[in-house]
Amino acid sequence: MSMQMYLVGGAVRDALLGLPVQDRDWVAVGADPQALLDAGYLPVGKDFPVFLHPQTHEEVALARTERKVGAGYRGFTVHAAPDVTLEEDLARRDLTINAMAQAGDGSLVDPYGGQRDLQAKVLRHVSDAFVEDPVRILRLARFAARFSDFTVAPETVRLMRQMVEDGEVDALVPERVWQEMSRGLMEARPSRMIEVLRDCGALARLAPALDRLFGVPQPPAHHPEVDTGVHLLLVLDQCAKVQAPLTVRFAALCHDLGKGETPEADLPRHPGHDQRGVPLAEALSLHWKVPTDCRELAVLVAREHIHVHSSLTFTPDAQMRLLERCDALRRPERFEQMLLACECDVRGRTGMEQRDYPQRPKLMEALAALQAVDTAAVSAQAIAAGRRGPDIGQAIHLARLNALRTLATAQSM
Repeated sequence: MSMQMYLVGGAVRDALLGLPVQDRDWVAVGADPQALLDAGYLPVGKDFPVFLHPQTHEEVALARTERKVGAGYRGFTVHAAPDVTLEEDLARRDLTINAMAQAGDGSLVDPYGGQRDLQAKVLRHVSDAFVEDPVRILRLARFAARFSDFTVAPETVRLMRQMVEDGEVDALVPERVWQEMSRGLMEARPSRMIEVLRDCGALARLAPALDRLFGVPQPPAHHPEVDTGVHLLLVLDQCAKVQAPLTVRFAALCHDLGKGETPEADLPRHPGHDQRGVPLAEALSLHWKVPTDCRELAVLVAREHIHVHSSLTFTPDAQMRLLERCDALRRPERFEQMLLACECDVRGRTGMEQRDYPQRPKLMEALAALQAVDTAAVSAQAIAAGRRGPDIGQAIHLARLNALRTLATAQSM
């Protein structure tokens, strides 16, 4: 049997959708590792034979099948051999739209109806083997965020719910959860990922603090959407609309976690939810092992977003305290990202999508005023006056505060 190469997966799907093709993956049928080595391919795989094309460095895998032998996404044995057919290789893939191949002559190989589901805009599992890998739930949710006008086939939803009930989701390691969640947050409509995970019950297992937000009421005057969970989805999509970075999107995901812990007597106002949310944002960040910059911004936004919203009425002294708590002078980029997350929070409300958010430019102007203070000159003047140690720091603080007072006077004229 001679070796044949097929373009597979996302490259075929995206080409059929008329989307730009990012990565091109190939499957070699009728080959063994030695055949690829003899053709100059470079081996890179550890768990199963994967190679890189010697010129293009595109990934080529031997056609393979998988057999479930244990719990979780690692519990598989892989069989890669020349006798594995293309149809058998495609059968182990997650969704029909990802289980198509293109032959060298351009013809489409579509044994599981992927093209039909692309046209119908349906996300559907290829076979019941879908239940064997819990990562597929995360991947499907991520694809729902990318292709936001696609629906999930009812039979696929049933399979996902069964997987959750069977405890398969509990076997997911945090690093893999974050890998898929972070990619889903960066898609065009990240709210769909959360909706799909919630619908099948996975969100309650992966992030119960997030799941608890749904059904929690808020004051209609400030939140016409009322439901805290619905507000969260709107905020995430606002982040996508302004093409916010991952740090801001994760902070948005965590900003209202404290509302899920509001005592019944305090509903629907949620006093103190910002402080209650800080340990919850910290806990979710640690549980998913998110990068430090994501964790730090999430905690900062949870703690300070109410203060930022209220900052239009702040005195210069109160402004100064906010900027100092946020470490804005040393971390100006993070401070600006916090303000963007707060703006998305305000606009992530039904009917308020175009609402002005003057707090953001005003606080950036305040930061610029602090940055303009010549601290070297202030220090030199203080030293010349005989001041030492903490007294010099106080002189710098006062100079910065005076800069804010001057700015406030100018803004009020």
